[in-house]
Amino acid sequence: MQHTGTGGKLTYTLAQSPSLGTLSLHLLLIMKVSYFYLLGLLVSSGQALMQVTISLSKVEISVGQSKYFTCTVIGEADNIDWFNPQGEKIISGQRVVVQREGIRSWLTIYKANVDDAGIYRCQATDSKGHAQEATVVLEIYQKLTFEDVPSPQEFKRGENAEVLCLVSSSPAPMVRWLNNREDVTDIDDRRFAMLPNNNLQIKNISKRDEGIYRCEGRVEVRGEIDFRDISVIVNVPPEILAQQRSFNATADRLEDITLFCRATGSPKPYITWHRNGKLVEENEKYDLREDNTELTVKNIISTDSGLYVCRATNKAGFTEKQSFLQVFVQPHIVQLQNETTIEHGHVTLTCEAEGEPIPEITWKRSSDGMIFYDGDKSQDGRIESTGHHGKSSLHIKSVMLSDAGRYDCEAASRIGGHQKSMYLNIEYAPKFISNQTIYYSWENNPINISCDVTSNPPSSIYWSRDKLLLPARNITNIKTYRDGKRILLEITPLSDNDFGRYNCTAINSIGSRIQEYILTLADVPSSPYGLRVIELSQTYAKVFFNKPDSHGGVPIHHYQMDFKEVSSEIWKVVRSHGTQTIIVLGNLDANTTYEVKVAAVNGKGKGEYSKTEIFQTLPVREPSPPSIHGQPGGGKSFKLSITKQDDGGAPILNYVVKYRSKDKEDQWLEKKFLGNKDYIILDHLQWNVGYEVHIIATNRLGHSEPTVFEFLMPPKPNIIADTLFSGLGVGAVIGLAVAALLLVLVVTDVSCFFIRQCGLLMCITRRICGKKSGSSGKSKELEEGKAAYLKLLLKEENGKEALSAEAIEIKISNDIIQTTESDSKA
Repeated sequence: MQHTGTGGKLTYTLAQSPSLGTLSLHLLLIMKVSYFYLLGLLVSSGQALMQVTISLSKVEISVGQSKYFTCTVIGEADNIDWFNPQGEKIISGQRVVVQREGIRSWLTIYKANVDDAGIYRCQATDSKGHAQEATVVLEIYQKLTFEDVPSPQEFKRGENAEVLCLVSSSPAPMVRWLNNREDVTDIDDRRFAMLPNNNLQIKNISKRDEGIYRCEGRVEVRGEIDFRDISVIVNVPPEILAQQRSFNATADRLEDITLFCRATGSPKPYITWHRNGKLVEENEKYDLREDNTELTVKNIISTDSGLYVCRATNKAGFTEKQSFLQVFVQPHIVQLQNETTIEHGHVTLTCEAEGEPIPEITWKRSSDGMIFYDGDKSQDGRIESTGHHGKSSLHIKSVMLSDAGRYDCEAASRIGGHQKSMYLNIEYAPKFISNQTIYYSWENNPINISCDVTSNPPSSIYWSRDKLLLPARNITNIKTYRDGKRILLEITPLSDNDFGRYNCTAINSIGSRIQEYILTLADVPSSPYGLRVIELSQTYAKVFFNKPDSHGGVPIHHYQMDFKEVSSEIWKVVRSHGTQTIIVLGNLDANTTYEVKVAAVNGKGKGEYSKTEIFQTLPVREPSPPSIHGQPGGGKSFKLSITKQDDGGAPILNYVVKYRSKDKEDQWLEKKFLGNKDYIILDHLQWNVGYEVHIIATNRLGHSEPTVFEFLMPPKPNIIADTLFSGLGVGAVIGLAVAALLLVLVVTDVSCFFIRQCGLLMCITRRICGKKSGSSGKSKELEEGKAAYLKLLLKEENGKEALSAEAIEIKISNDIIQTTESDSKA
């Protein structure tokens, strides 16, 4: 652009502007040049006029921006002042600053706010007080501003949520809410609504409403748009899943019990355990695992029983559930002690036990096994059991000696039991045990009279006769001895004066007792009676008799029976076994008459004989049928055993045995055996065949009726298993099998070596000796191998039908020839 002035005229020439911005700049310059040109004309004409201009006449800025304005004065101005929209002169401050330099003054506004909007005046005053001014309009608008938009925003499920989004602008913005790019207020869900303050309301918010919500603001006049994404989180209160409400454990067994507590919620609930109002923390007693969802109570004891509270907590709240741990404690008897009472007195036995559940207590009397439950009574009503809450008492009235002894207290529940014993000690006055008070003896025969006393506590015992304590110094034939708890009085009668009455006295703290004993002169036994033969055969007789009416005061030792043939004068004597009243007379002759008598013998001597009894043995006859039982013998044989039989009074001379097979109805086979044998062997029988046997016994008078016996031979046994391996164990059999296999392999390899020139032995020979050439070397090898092979085959055929050397020779030769031919062909 260029300008020329001629004759007061101003000419402008504009070059072609390449752009609209350049054109605007040119127009501005033209306006300024024109302004200064006109001003110069005014000055040159002598007019004294001030001109005030502001660089901008109208400005629009946003809140928070800074702006300055330039005021230019043409002319002589003494003062240049700025005035705010309220007409007040502006004084420089921190945010609004006025500066002047020559003919220019600047007004600067930092970080403008909406209150700064309005018309600002720049006024210039000269020395004569004339003033000129210029104005500028300042418009301030507010950009879209998000002041309180927290993210994330959390809500509790089920409440009416209000999602905050404080957005402001001037003019007021238009706000809408988006979720998944869709305006939530347009969807068919009345739970969503935008409030007058532009916040989003979600009624009865649920977990499915969780997500990202966009709060978007728009100012249409400026085309301004901005947004904020807000994360909406829906917290779900904890809910403890169904859990086991009670747990059982047993104390003092080193047991552990684990309580479980699982909870759902959002965010994930935090689990804590509480007991007796206190937080349960992990220590030697408690172990917490799996985020505290598992509480293990270790080494259960009785005090671990009770309520355990599981509490699940998150941002949405907390919930609790209780679990009850029932600790069972095995019954344990804590009080039981021995008791002492007196005969005919009263006593109470007490047993107390602890446990969970409370145990039931029973009593057992060891002497007779009688059991008393709670409330039980004995048949005679003397003993009664009462109990309550783990404590039982056994009341015994009119105590008897039979009540003494051990009593077992048993405390039992459904998880176990405990038993302890106590002893009831009954004190009583002395009691004499033996009922024998009459003793028998004779002159110079020592006799011991026993004073057997029982008492509790033990008693003092002494002997006396006619108030004279025994033994006495001047009496030498009477002595006393202590034998345990007994006091023995030994009397050796020397005359009739030593026979008579003797007293034994026993004394203890409960009382005293006196027992009288009588020593009487003894006699021999009276004679037995009722002698008779109760069983008779050809060779023996069994004789019975009754005991004598009197044993003479001294126990009978035995009985003596005398017998003889009627025609003989010599008596034979048989002695009874102890005091048995049946005596067997043996080795008698058949068809012979005998007479017999019996006498009793005691310590003093033999008594009178009974009346003599006469009997005759049976005559000789044929034997009775033999009694047979059998079993398989070795191999194809069967063993028949003969039980001793009635031989009819004459020895068995022989046995005649006839037998045949039942299946084939073969002819009878007969064998004879001597009569002194107690078994018979039948051999050469058939396997798995039934046989019928008839056996007859023969003596000098004839033969018996036959005894019939049938049996079945077993199946044919496995010879190899029964003979070869019958004495071997499983390990030995396996070892023999392995050895046999190895032997077969060795024989095969050796055969291959000499016959086919192959096998393991051939490989080893070639490696060690090298491969020989020539027929002579090969023939030598074959000859040596043949000899070894012959020996091996002969060993193999041992025990079988052996091959002859010629046959083996021919076989090997043929093999060699064939091998040679095959080698030559190869």
